[in-house]
Amino acid sequence: MITQPIDAAAARTPALAAVAAAAVHAIPPVWPLASSVAVNPFLGQSGESLAHTAARLGRVAGIAVTMPRSWYQERIASGAITDDDLAGALSASPHARRPASLAALKAAAITAEPPPKALPTVADLAAEAAGTDWPGLIAERFGGWAAGYFDAGQALWAAPRGKSAYGAWRAVATHDLTPEIIGLTGFATQVAEGPETAGQALAAAIARLDMPAAACETYFHQLLTGLGGWAQFARYRLWQAELAGGSDTTLTDFLAIRLVWEQALYDRHEPQIADRWRAVCAAHAEPVTPTPDQIVDAILQDAADRAAQRVLADKFTQMPAARPQADRPILQAAFCIDVRSEVFRRALESTGSGIETIGFAGFFGLALSHRRFASDVDEARCPVLLNPAATSRTTDCDHHHQHAHDCGHDHSSDDAKARLTARAKRAWGRFKLAAVSSFAFVEAMGPVYAGKLLRDAFALGGHKAPQDPAPRLDPALPLVDRTAMAATILRAMSLTDGFARIVMLAGHGATTVNNPHASALQCGACGGYSGEVNARLLAGLLNDPEVRSALADQGIIIPPDTLFIGALHDTTTDAVTLYDADLPSPAHAAELEQVRGWLAAAGAITRGERALRLPRAEGVDDITRRSRDWAEVRPEWGLAGCRAFVAAPRSRTAGRDLHGTSFLHSYDWRQDDGFRVLELILTAPVVVASWISLQYYGSTVAPTVFGAGNKLLHNVTGGIGVVEGNGGLLRVGLPWQSVHDGERYMHEPLRLSVVVEAPQEAINDVLARHPDLRALFDNGWLHLFRLNEQGRIASRYVQSLQWTACDAAPMPEDSLLATA
Repeated sequence: MITQPIDAAAARTPALAAVAAAAVHAIPPVWPLASSVAVNPFLGQSGESLAHTAARLGRVAGIAVTMPRSWYQERIASGAITDDDLAGALSASPHARRPASLAALKAAAITAEPPPKALPTVADLAAEAAGTDWPGLIAERFGGWAAGYFDAGQALWAAPRGKSAYGAWRAVATHDLTPEIIGLTGFATQVAEGPETAGQALAAAIARLDMPAAACETYFHQLLTGLGGWAQFARYRLWQAELAGGSDTTLTDFLAIRLVWEQALYDRHEPQIADRWRAVCAAHAEPVTPTPDQIVDAILQDAADRAAQRVLADKFTQMPAARPQADRPILQAAFCIDVRSEVFRRALESTGSGIETIGFAGFFGLALSHRRFASDVDEARCPVLLNPAATSRTTDCDHHHQHAHDCGHDHSSDDAKARLTARAKRAWGRFKLAAVSSFAFVEAMGPVYAGKLLRDAFALGGHKAPQDPAPRLDPALPLVDRTAMAATILRAMSLTDGFARIVMLAGHGATTVNNPHASALQCGACGGYSGEVNARLLAGLLNDPEVRSALADQGIIIPPDTLFIGALHDTTTDAVTLYDADLPSPAHAAELEQVRGWLAAAGAITRGERALRLPRAEGVDDITRRSRDWAEVRPEWGLAGCRAFVAAPRSRTAGRDLHGTSFLHSYDWRQDDGFRVLELILTAPVVVASWISLQYYGSTVAPTVFGAGNKLLHNVTGGIGVVEGNGGLLRVGLPWQSVHDGERYMHEPLRLSVVVEAPQEAINDVLARHPDLRALFDNGWLHLFRLNEQGRIASRYVQSLQWTACDAAPMPEDSLLATA
């Protein structure tokens, strides 16, 4: 485990430092709103089973990690979960205290389980003793301070910089009289006279609380979990620092701050709470062990997963309708593996015989640090698991070449003009919001904005796809590097021959207004940004005559008449924008017109399918209006419903309706020399997809801790996240409106089923080399299946590199979908 450095005081107690580091790494990170990406909320528990995690999070947070028993019982009663599903899950359970029989399991399923209850903190015990809501006060005071400490430009008066988190908090807390007014006499003085460093404060508090070493890990985990999204944002800082080879002590400082509160409250209420506190310490010192009820719940969840897997297996046993194929496709369209693309790909393929679609990670293999036109911000347009490997920028120039250092055009003057305009807009915006001038602004300028308010209120405004000039690598890479990059990406896409006349590379983004979580609807593989930059850069790279010539020497021959085009698929409106002006080609004009017709038809089909699921959607034409409606809390469903990841040739899934629930990655193991592409797929796209799946899972089963709450109550704080109401803890995860339509769940909480067509030995070799990946499968956070030569699910991964044969008998699809 990676530990972070702490100061000398804590270093003298290495055991305590190690326990603090373990608690810190048990907290999942959360990215800021501007570039929010899905995060697995159980990231710190990937080495434990679901039942074990239930025991841990029940102790520290008082939450369940599965649905209520009634949810499973409804599916058992309807036949969606069969006795075979229950029996399979029961036999696969590794826990000795599992029910003795199928009948016992079914009896438990109809028995209401007791809700989990977290162990009390000192603040909880003090609240009971004094009748004062100390946990609520701590959340309010800490949240107000953290919002200023982390502020990313929203606050009009920013917190002082240059201090550690503990030092910055201490400077405020020594002058904050609120705790004293409420009843914690002498708190400010105690902080002022107390330890000056976080490590000393942590050690002093543990000594005063007489906390045994064995009890510290879950106690520390509990205190950090109680800080909500503030702790997770601090964990994000540590994540970024570790990714760059460094470290960050913010979250350890947060633990020390929280312990200072615990120590002060214990000092104040020791006579009333000492006996109960000793019992709590003893409970924390006990090993984390799942109860029989938690084991039953984990088995029921596994049975629900198995029911969905039968539906998926049946898809692969059905023969899809034959589609006429052209000798050479007119269009090959590469989309992100995102589940929303599955619907559009299926629709697009149905509009013509000369169309093939490809699934690939939406950043198209280009891990970029990109600077947009007239921007000073470097955006990491790549999965958060990666560090950017190249830099790119957009300049206002129509004459540049993809790898030219100097096109003869003065980029700097264009950038300077645009930057001045952008800065003027920002200054105007701050003037509108400033404490003194805001009222005068409303009085003087309010009528001028009446038209804009009316347009926004009635969703009359229009939206345009990003129309920045074409991006370029900067600095330009040598030909050998560009060629290696292009060859690696084409092989990873299993696209090394049979090129169409037009190859469209479609990134994706989302159109929505008045939505703090807008970036969560963008491309997660692009770091929470839209994907047109990566798509356009790759198109330019593959259109480069020098790169094509060098690729031919490596056996990848791209026909001279093949044109690569970057594009952007708007997943909210299902409109596709082509960036064909990046490399105008009159010779392809007729085909491009035909492609535009196909894309428009596919968009209409897709909107019709999605409109059936969106609340209050009034048909196909209403979808675009909803994207402009600033009162619309559900402009689209995002990735709700995701449940499977398939890495196989498109022929295995083409023509099969997967209902927008599957990530589809094109992969042909016969073209994968040394199975390097297989390793890349399993260690990157699969992991990213698991983060998405488990974020939806966590936001559904435990919305109070892993969900963002009600969109209608959200306020953006610090420019980084949202709170419900006017302050308190930062809320993370998905808003309730993203998983529920007001009457029923729109996301069925299932763990992702990964289906791969590749030799079993090759898959095992990858798992053996990557223990963290293998832990996800060994502990049931992901399920793994293998397709055979006939394209059917043949075997299931069990554990410890062992597999078992699957029964591929088909079942009626509607039996599960009706209950989803």
